[in-house]
Amino acid sequence: MTAPAPPDAGWRAETDVCAVVLAAGEGTRLRPLTERLPKALCPVGNVPLLDGALARLAGLGLAGPDRVAVNASYLGDQVVAHVGSRAHLSVEPGAPLGTAGGLGNLRDWIAGRGVLVGNADAYLADPQAPPGPDIAALLHRWDGRTVRLLGQPADDPREPGTFDGHRFVGFSLLPWRLVRDLPAAFGDLVRAVWRPAEAAGALEVVTYGGTFYDTGTPADYLAANLHAAGDGSLVDPTATVTGPVRRAVVGAGAVVRGEVTRAVVWPDAAVQADERLTDAIRAGTDLTVAAARR
Repeated sequence: MTAPAPPDAGWRAETDVCAVVLAAGEGTRLRPLTERLPKALCPVGNVPLLDGALARLAGLGLAGPDRVAVNASYLGDQVVAHVGSRAHLSVEPGAPLGTAGGLGNLRDWIAGRGVLVGNADAYLADPQAPPGPDIAALLHRWDGRTVRLLGQPADDPREPGTFDGHRFVGFSLLPWRLVRDLPAAFGDLVRAVWRPAEAAGALEVVTYGGTFYDTGTPADYLAANLHAAGDGSLVDPTATVTGPVRRAVVGAGAVVRGEVTRAVVWPDAAVQADERLTDAIRAGTDLTVAAARR
């Protein structure tokens, strides 16, 4: 069933809740960008995706290593260094354990609490409720037993992967009773938790009214960046820009001497005077990934 967003600000759950940000994935659809940087650290609007997720949780009062955990695996040393002491770190040996296995690996840390789980690569923007309260509806009057998913109505409510006619938009809320037996072995939450809860009539979809991109493809990653830039461009004040920049995001320390249109220039990247970068992402001085508009 679908639960409406609460009309008031009384969002806090009635049970003890912690949060986990999933940041262990390989980001294969964003290669070769993710050969240099884990997807969780790819910048959107000049902010690493992971930092956006942590800020969103902090807006709900969930912050620090006792309340928030981040898992890491692929290029995990970069994630560990970036997070530092801001959250509890769960480094998965070998290959990533998946969304269910990652939680299973954190059972001792979760220790009886409900879990607000967020994908680090989810870009959410709700102009009516800046970081935090846009996912607060998941916690509002939660009974500690049902599974809740944040979702948006799907174009085709019958398409595979939907829940009550909604597509998942990056955050879910899980009761301890469904987390405590998850093994620390590869598995996904869809099969291990969400679909069984749906079959048992114990799953609710909370409708999210803002903008969402999963940033998994170059096109969606570019679209999320352009959304973050608003109607113009977003240029870090430490960037050097002497060429024309239109509808673009330019990162810290970047050098843009050529023409940039509907593009993302990563921190410390360069666009030479004789270049025209359009509908693309530039990393360093030698990597350009085309991103056809959605």
